[in-house]
Amino acid sequence: MDRAPDGVDPNVPNVARMYDYYLDGKDNFAADREAAERILQLFPDTKQHAQENRGFLRRAVRLVTDKGVDQIVDLGAGLPTQGNTHEIAVGSQVVYVDNDPVVCTHGRALLARGTGVDFLHGDARKPDELLEQLRPLIDFDRPVTFMMLAILHFLSDEEAYGLIARLREVSAPGSYLVLSHAIDAKPDLTPQALEVYKQSTAALHLRTHEEILRFFDGYELLEPGLVDPGDWRPEEEERVAGSRRSPGYAGVGRKQ
Repeated sequence: MDRAPDGVDPNVPNVARMYDYYLDGKDNFAADREAAERILQLFPDTKQHAQENRGFLRRAVRLVTDKGVDQIVDLGAGLPTQGNTHEIAVGSQVVYVDNDPVVCTHGRALLARGTGVDFLHGDARKPDELLEQLRPLIDFDRPVTFMMLAILHFLSDEEAYGLIARLREVSAPGSYLVLSHAIDAKPDLTPQALEVYKQSTAALHLRTHEEILRFFDGYELLEPGLVDPGDWRPEEEERVAGSRRSPGYAGVGRKQ
């Protein structure tokens, strides 16, 4: 990426653009690459884990669409990359949401290539405002899937648990919650990683397995439970020989 859109400071690392770099994308600036490389020095397997997280997304989307849910809201969608939600959930109404102008600019470019796809500039920290934006696009009297991959660990406890509770409240029975979340995998290196993200557009809020499990209160957690993203119903070709454990967990829940 050569030029920043109006209102975007390319000198401040952005978490979505850093993630794009982990996925070998091209929509990032020098500051993003520098911050991402600092994380890679601490956690060399980050790129592999980012790919595993995308694999989890693909499998989870296939599951919910196979179950007949044709409305998907992808919160904190990040920059477009291969295997986007709407490319997997063909025929579904897919709404991407992000609060970053660069993400929204590129996300709206997707609309020229697909139908039943919308991209909202919204803030997950303001669930009531977000729901008002979604109501013209989503029928909350029918099941809907809320996807939150690698977003909740950028929200405080009040913001994260409050968001999930509000979305659960408005969701019809048969709706799904799909999420992945980072943990404190290397306590000796974590303070350095936290400092990198403090200097970016969003600080990290790492949580334990038990704390992440709380997000599924009110949902039936599907098998195999809250596990490493690579272990959530993997397909044989997605298994990576000798892969290390991911610094996070992933799971899918169904509202009864």
